[in-house]
Amino acid sequence: MMDSHNNDDLKDWEVVSRREWLATNGLGGYASSSVACANTRRYHGLLVPAFSPPLGRAVLLSKLEEEVRVEDQLYLLSANKYPSVVMPQGFRHLTYFETYPVPTFTYVFHEDTVVLEKRVWMAYGKNTVYVRYTLIASPEPVKLGFVPLLAYKDYHTEQHRWDGFHGDLTQDPDGRRKFVAFDDAHPMWIDVDAPFNFKPESGWFYNFEHCREEDRGLDHSEDLYCPGRFDGTLSVGQSVTFIATVETDVPETSDIALRNEKSRKSELLRLGGHEPNDTGLRATLLLAADQFIVQKSDRAPRATVIAGYHWFTDWGRDTMISLPGLCLPTGRLHIAKEILTSFAAALHEGLLPNRFTDNGTGAEYNTVDATLWFFNAVYHYAQAGGEDAFVNSLLPAFEAIIDCHNQGTMYGIGVDPTDGLLAAGQPGVQLTWMDAKVGDWVVTPRIGKPVEINALWYNALRITATLAQAAGAVDRANLHNQNADKVQKSFHSVFVNSATNTLFDVISRDGTPDPAVRPNQIFAVSLPFPIVTGELAKSIVQQVRSELLTDCGLRTLSPKSPEYHAHYGPGDQGTRDAAYHQGTVWPWLIGAYIDACKAISDCSIDPESIIRTLCSHASSYGQQTVNEIFDAEAPYNPNGCIAQAWSVAEALRVLPHPR
Repeated sequence: MMDSHNNDDLKDWEVVSRREWLATNGLGGYASSSVACANTRRYHGLLVPAFSPPLGRAVLLSKLEEEVRVEDQLYLLSANKYPSVVMPQGFRHLTYFETYPVPTFTYVFHEDTVVLEKRVWMAYGKNTVYVRYTLIASPEPVKLGFVPLLAYKDYHTEQHRWDGFHGDLTQDPDGRRKFVAFDDAHPMWIDVDAPFNFKPESGWFYNFEHCREEDRGLDHSEDLYCPGRFDGTLSVGQSVTFIATVETDVPETSDIALRNEKSRKSELLRLGGHEPNDTGLRATLLLAADQFIVQKSDRAPRATVIAGYHWFTDWGRDTMISLPGLCLPTGRLHIAKEILTSFAAALHEGLLPNRFTDNGTGAEYNTVDATLWFFNAVYHYAQAGGEDAFVNSLLPAFEAIIDCHNQGTMYGIGVDPTDGLLAAGQPGVQLTWMDAKVGDWVVTPRIGKPVEINALWYNALRITATLAQAAGAVDRANLHNQNADKVQKSFHSVFVNSATNTLFDVISRDGTPDPAVRPNQIFAVSLPFPIVTGELAKSIVQQVRSELLTDCGLRTLSPKSPEYHAHYGPGDQGTRDAAYHQGTVWPWLIGAYIDACKAISDCSIDPESIIRTLCSHASSYGQQTVNEIFDAEAPYNPNGCIAQAWSVAEALRVLPHPR
């Protein structure tokens, strides 16, 4: 899957501006742009540090404008979208692009006699970016100049010129150039590692357009600040690296930093059972998985998972669903343990956080399923050979969660004592993964007893019983198994739609069933302890296959429904949210579908072929990763985040292991 791009597509603005690359630093920070090197989102930038890992992201170094002079001929390698025009169009010189081991661009120009390579990467565990230029071939030395364009903004916003942005640039005693955007702004250091001259030429550049933000119906124009320009000469075989950082210590040299990044990725592949230069499908997904993981350190107070790039933070639901695929196939059980420990410490009234707030001041607990997926993640960890002592240490937390759910907790979450099923929800609050909300309108409220919530609740009881039995707590194990038996019996009595021999999506508080055909019923078959088996399970899988399955995942609503939306966008937030779970395809659901097929012994599917097809559709969007969503009809246009944790994780989890 680690295919490079070296065809005519790289000359096509409509194609190359929609393909986006991503480099991360293990803290939540990143560098990202389009393959055209034109920023098409407000989130794009070469240095987007996480000031309070994994949160506090801000765009600082937006981009570099590059120009090369050969024999008095000037070549502009950058690209920008302005109102009604794209200029310059440096991508027309782009002949090759690849992401491994780091995003690499190869430009050929001057009658094909000059070849210039650009590489971009971040230092792992540091808010530092490196942009290296190497002259591969040329009839003579070339003059290279680049102009840094800077911002200082929250990454959810657009920057416009304002008087307080004075852009002070000074030189530290160690020779580093220090940039301070405005009073009280965190400094950024910018410099090069070659004897290039710097010429101060401060000023503003206006009206950069972000076309992906325009597609989203949002403000899409930005102004950027220029402190000056760097100029120098390169001979064949020579390199120059632009380095930007918000770290107070002097960064590692570019040679060491690049070598470290290559070694780190080779080690990731080795841990996952691959050779260092493996370019296959599974190896690619292993490297993609790494981009979402934040390890606990003196910089990051908790181990966690970034739900998606560019705009998601760490969400409890996404983290627990993603953990088995992100950590276990990659041989990183110690990180899985760190993440489980971090979230267990955040339990409140029997609930895991839905998400931690962007400003780092607290957590929101408006979720019913994140906590239940926690049981599933721990079970997968144990099955993968995780530490018995650690698993046993979580049993008190499991017991406390079950007690809170039996007694009733926040947001109307509680067990119905008459049937043992779990109910949840209250007006105006969205608690399941189908959580779109437009103003006061909850698009898919699902108040009552959602089908997947009760499949997860059943699994929580069975998993706790299994672990309690293994720990010697036989009486507790028996109690949980008895409660699980009650849940299973009640589930079959209220959720089975006799007209279709499948499952209702939700049973409302008053007992009214919702017959909407959604993918949530697949979890009744796919989870480690299926609450449904036999012919009913086969019928569920068949309905999901016939009405919801696509090349890219499962639709969120059957096309037969009058509320079905075939397309997610373009459109404003309200338009997009109205379609978000009303037909839009989610690739993460393909993992549950494959598991369900295995559970009913359906040998007609080939998991590797299914995932390969999915990834081929994703390749026209985020590079060497899997995005958040797709349109519900062919050609299944990709949309949402370019890289989504659970999309990558579930694809990786169900792929056959090479060993």
